[in-house]
Amino acid sequence: MDIQIQPARLADAPQILAFIAELARYERAEHEVSASLADIERTLFGPEAVAKALVCRVDDQPAGFAVYFMTYSTWLGKNGLYLEDLYISPAFRGCGAGKALLRHLARLAHDGGCGRFEWSVLDWNQPAIDFYQSFGAAPQAEWVRYRLAGEDLRRFARDE
Repeated sequence: MDIQIQPARLADAPQILAFIAELARYERAEHEVSASLADIERTLFGPEAVAKALVCRVDDQPAGFAVYFMTYSTWLGKNGLYLEDLYISPAFRGCGAGKALLRHLARLAHDGGCGRFEWSVLDWNQPAIDFYQSFGAAPQAEWVRYRLAGEDLRRFARDE
């Protein structure tokens, strides 16, 4: 199998949106996706985009994608790379595409002088947890991620 990983182009936006829908179904959260094609085009490929995307092809077939962005660690005084999403379609799982995509991201982080490469995984996704731990990734159990979104974000931002 020929696995190719490339920076996503604007023409990849429809496929990325389709992968996002597949990922949401897998994570049992399809109802939470509100991103449109225009949103993907603007936020990944527009002039003010802060996130980047990679596409993975296996034998020239779209197999998956990753979206990532840079973070910063005050303690390290270095940038970090945060993986927002990584998804490989079921037909391409087990052929090394996911590992190749993660290794590509790890190289970007390492070669870019990043002090960290981080991501989150759902606590019920044991196949992903086992996969990540197989190459040395470790959970950060002492940290609890918080989120402020939607109406709560609006209320807090407006001091209501």
